[in-house]
Amino acid sequence: MSSLAALGRSPADQAGCTEAPVLRERGQREVFCGLTGIIWLHRKIQDAFFLVVGSRTCAHLIQSAAGVMIFAEPRFATAIIDERDLAGLADANEELDRVVGQLLARRPDIRLLFLVGSCPSEVIKLDLSRAAQRLNRTHSPDVRVLNYSGSGIETTFTQGEDACLAALVPEMPDAIATAPALLVVGALAEVVEDQMRRLFAALGIGPVDFLPPRRARELPAVGPNTRMLLAQPFLADTARALEARGAVHLPAPFPLGAEGTTGWLRAAAEAWGVPAERFRAVTEAGEQRARIALDRHRETLAGRRIFFFPDSHLEIPLARFLARELDMRPVEIGTPYLHRAHLAAELLLLPRDVLLSEGQDVDRQLDRCRDEKPDLVVCGLGLANPLEAEGFATKWSIELVFTPIQGYEQAGDLAELFARPLVRRQKLKV
Repeated sequence: MSSLAALGRSPADQAGCTEAPVLRERGQREVFCGLTGIIWLHRKIQDAFFLVVGSRTCAHLIQSAAGVMIFAEPRFATAIIDERDLAGLADANEELDRVVGQLLARRPDIRLLFLVGSCPSEVIKLDLSRAAQRLNRTHSPDVRVLNYSGSGIETTFTQGEDACLAALVPEMPDAIATAPALLVVGALAEVVEDQMRRLFAALGIGPVDFLPPRRARELPAVGPNTRMLLAQPFLADTARALEARGAVHLPAPFPLGAEGTTGWLRAAAEAWGVPAERFRAVTEAGEQRARIALDRHRETLAGRRIFFFPDSHLEIPLARFLARELDMRPVEIGTPYLHRAHLAAELLLLPRDVLLSEGQDVDRQLDRCRDEKPDLVVCGLGLANPLEAEGFATKWSIELVFTPIQGYEQAGDLAELFARPLVRRQKLKV
């Protein structure tokens, strides 16, 4: 059974948005920087540490976004670039070596240290790649030091995870086994990962590994036998690096909602030759639970018009979920970058009449939003408060990355994230 047929697509409707024109904009953008990805990555890789080489502004951003109390011991910190570094009065590399030495002496549990570049470190041309090589010679084999850029100069905030995972790919061992193995790529909450492992085991799919792993020294092997299933739509660089190592991408919708999760699991099931009867026996109960959970929010969301500003790269899968499973009406779906290969299955499932936009010219998009007067706007924090002041109901896109939303058991929670602003607005209505 093909994925399209299983998803109930009629032949006349199979094109979806694949042939729709895309409005490409290049102008002023409103986005977070890639440093924000540290907030969920440091919880995922339990023996890794993220050292941001940046300014006090970077430190305040991370601290505020994480909500970590001052006396806590998080697995991230900021090596501050101050006036002496900017003026050339101090050797930034010597200072970095000193800070790293102090950090590792205090935290002997660290097994993987990421040096995370920022806008300030890139402006002063601090070569963190060479710094990582130098520090590896000092601290290996006890600690592996890698680097990636979390700068927000040319990227949006979820690309921080992409850069981090891409930095891990060269460290992954070569696969020796000739039997196929499944690699799920993208940081998932542990509860979601555990649920997915149980479903794959019930389907007879395996071995299954996740990138990133929970422990730094448990990096999975990769090679021509690796079948890669993306859990997040913003991992273009990571996917490209894995494909260069021989991994084969399994095209699929992303595991958001009942339909998306079923389609995502089906892509792996088809690659492993799982019989249709077994697939339905394993997935039917979870899919039914998800649909029951979604029914509780359909009355609030059905028929409501929704507008997506480009921010997280999740916009297209979310719009598909809301349109097909909750009967919402996407007005415009903005995304920072439209990766057609990774989003092909999603584009097939979108309404034909929706406007797709790639990139951003924020003033023009704000004008289109005001003209459309949607019931709900999904946007970044920088736009949410001004739009609320103009009378729009908004949903912060970053909340959709911080919250476990993938899989059958989280479908109702995902719907509630969109229903909540509308319910609140109704309760406050005078």
